[in-house]
Amino acid sequence: MEISIDEGCYYLDNICNRAHLRGVLSSPPKFSHFGRDGAYYVFTLSSERLSGTCDEINVIARSRLLEGLELSAAEKIDVFGEIRSFNNKSGVGSRLVITLFAREIAFTDGPDLNEAEISGVICKAPVPRKTPMGRRICDIMLAVPRVYGRSDYLPVIAWGDTAETVSLLGVGDRLSVKGRLQSRKYIKTTPEGSREKTAYEISVISLGEE
Repeated sequence: MEISIDEGCYYLDNICNRAHLRGVLSSPPKFSHFGRDGAYYVFTLSSERLSGTCDEINVIARSRLLEGLELSAAEKIDVFGEIRSFNNKSGVGSRLVITLFAREIAFTDGPDLNEAEISGVICKAPVPRKTPMGRRICDIMLAVPRVYGRSDYLPVIAWGDTAETVSLLGVGDRLSVKGRLQSRKYIKTTPEGSREKTAYEISVISLGEE
């Protein structure tokens, strides 16, 4: 088994998971939880698209990565890392929680940026559908192994001709994509009423090579 680490990206037998976000902190880091290797903190990074829409991405970072940075609201930073998922069993909020696990953080004054590259195995049958305006889209769930045993289950959304291409794939097929880690507001209707929720997914810009 070949494992390598390169600028916040890991490769495991040709499996890749990396992301680079640049944006503005919505609020200072706050304590999240304790892990085996110390305390973890969470903060939200707002990264503006060319359209003017902002993606609000939750970032998890080890306390030692934040030492000396003195991050505060409205700071602009670069974050390099991996896209992670975990199952929320509390019954409050989304069942599948998506975050960016920070490997590197640095101050910057560059333009906002949102780049992601992942590859893994399709673990649910792709779901092709159309928007109310008739645009083709396809939802995929990709299992992306970590270096140390478990996998992250990451939702992916493809558009247009790319959506048609991935809709022909099946469970167990390998897929590599490049795109952005986006947040998307939607309204969920339940017997108790309607409420606004946020979905997180990798929006495909191009398919990578396998």
